[in-house]
Amino acid sequence: MTTHVLTLSCPDTPGIVHAVTGAIVDAGGNITSSQQFEDPGTGTFFMRVAVAPASRPGAAAPLPDADVSAFGAGFRSAVEPVAQKFGMSWQVHQSARKTRTLIMVSLGGHCLNDLLFRARNGSLPIDVPAIVSNHTALAPLAEFYGVPFHHVPVTKEPGSKEAAEARLRGLVSELDVELVVLARYMQVLSDEMCGSMPGRMINIHHSFLPSFKGAKPYHQAHRRGVKLVGATAHYVTPDLDEGPIIEQDVLRVDHAMSAEDFAAAGRDVEAQVLSRAVRWHTEHRVLLNAASTVVFR
Repeated sequence: MTTHVLTLSCPDTPGIVHAVTGAIVDAGGNITSSQQFEDPGTGTFFMRVAVAPASRPGAAAPLPDADVSAFGAGFRSAVEPVAQKFGMSWQVHQSARKTRTLIMVSLGGHCLNDLLFRARNGSLPIDVPAIVSNHTALAPLAEFYGVPFHHVPVTKEPGSKEAAEARLRGLVSELDVELVVLARYMQVLSDEMCGSMPGRMINIHHSFLPSFKGAKPYHQAHRRGVKLVGATAHYVTPDLDEGPIIEQDVLRVDHAMSAEDFAAAGRDVEAQVLSRAVRWHTEHRVLLNAASTVVFR
C-alpha cells in the first residue's frame, strides 16, 4: 500500500535513477510505481516514485499514522543527500493526505458542482474548506454540500478589487489553503495575486482563445461554424490565460447544433478537464517544466 510519493526534477545526468532507488532501499521502502522523463530540449530529468514500507508487501490494512510519519521522516532523510548531489528540486508527499482546496466561482456552477461531487464520493483527493464567489447565486449549492460560502464582491468602486484580493489572501492563510481552483471565476486577478501561489492556482477556460474573447464565446463560435469545442486547465500566472497547461480536451460539434448546444457541450468538457487537472495535481503527478508541464498519468 503506497504511503508516500517522491517527485523530483534536476539536470539530466547518468546515475539518477540508481541513486534514488538506492535511497529508497536504504529507507526501508519498496517502489510501488515509478515514472520518469528526460526532456532533451531543456536537459532536465523528471521523476515520480510511489513508495511503501518494504516490510508490508500486499498489506490490506493501512499503517498507523505514527508509523506513516516515522517512515516518511526516514524516507526524506535518505533522499536528502541524493537530492543535494544532483541539484534536485524535490518533494515527498504523504499519499493519503487530501489537499486543502479553496474554490472560486462566479455564476456558472457546472465546474463547482462537479468538483464538490467528486470530493464527496472520494474520487478527488481534496478537502474544501471554503468557496469564494463575487456573486451569491451559488450559495445554495455550497450549502447543499456543507461547504462554507464567502461572498466577496468585486465592484467598480475604487479599491474594491484590492479589498477582495486582500480578503482572499486572508482566507488562504486562515484556512491553510494549499490549492486555489478558479472554477469559472470571471474576474481577472492582479499580477500580485497570480504570483502569490506559483504552481498552486488552477484555472479553466474554453479552448477558443485567443479567438472569441469576451461574452458568450460559444455563441461566437457557433456563428463562425466551429467544429470543435474544448477546454484548457492551466496554472495561473500573471500572463492572463497563458500559464503552464495541465490538461485539455475537445468535443466535436456540427451545424445541426444550436448555440445553446455548443455551450452545454462546453460546460461538460470544462468540468471534465478541470477535475482531471485537479486530481493529477493533488496526486502529485504534475511537475513544472519552465513554461510547460510534465504530467505522469
